[in-house]
Amino acid sequence: MKQILLITDGCSNVGVSPVVAAAQAYAEGITVNVVGVIDQGDLGEFGSAEIEEIARAGGGLSRLSHTRQLSHTVQMLTRKTVVQTIQHAVQRELRQVLGTSSIEELPPEKRGDVVRVIDDLSESSKLRVALLIDASASMKPKLQAVDEAIRDLALSLQSRQGSSEIAVFHFPGSAYGEDCKLDLDWTTHISGVTSFIPRLQMRGTTPTGPALMHVIDFYRKADYGNRKNDETDGMMSDYVV
Repeated sequence: MKQILLITDGCSNVGVSPVVAAAQAYAEGITVNVVGVIDQGDLGEFGSAEIEEIARAGGGLSRLSHTRQLSHTVQMLTRKTVVQTIQHAVQRELRQVLGTSSIEELPPEKRGDVVRVIDDLSESSKLRVALLIDASASMKPKLQAVDEAIRDLALSLQSRQGSSEIAVFHFPGSAYGEDCKLDLDWTTHISGVTSFIPRLQMRGTTPTGPALMHVIDFYRKADYGNRKNDETDGMMSDYVV
């Protein structure tokens, strides 16, 4: 399962619409969750509406969170989406096999079995989470909360039975017009997972849409690399005697 978890405190103002980008991600099998970080005051109507629209287009969930609640919100959102994704897949199978449109329509004894399967798959399925952090100037006071949230998310992912990987990006990427920058490539280890945080230069505009497209392209390259490795392994096995 593939997810993008976007942490932001404001409205995008550069490049392609983040709603369009989130829809593209969902079309490619990547769920987009969004956490709106509130400190003093709030995000405003437009910012809150955009956050909801991004998550809806990306097939994910959205939440507004105060900095002191950020770690809990990030973990909850990630795990809840895993369960939701598996539920949707199970419901599709039920419709095809039994003609039943939802788990609730099953007899009680069957319903319990299905729920147990969903719980097991939620813990054992392979999960990849690309964390995308808004590093615009207004996020600077919230950086410590973001640091703690990343550490707690990494620990939470490690506690799962299944394989979990995390990658971390921030946007905007640099002072030279870079929309997004990769800070941490896919890893299952939490050591140094937030080491880049003190080096972040909080600045400027909020290119949320282009940043999402950057992460989508990163997923594409990772998927392509996995396919090439599988093909190579297959070719080598053909010549084993």
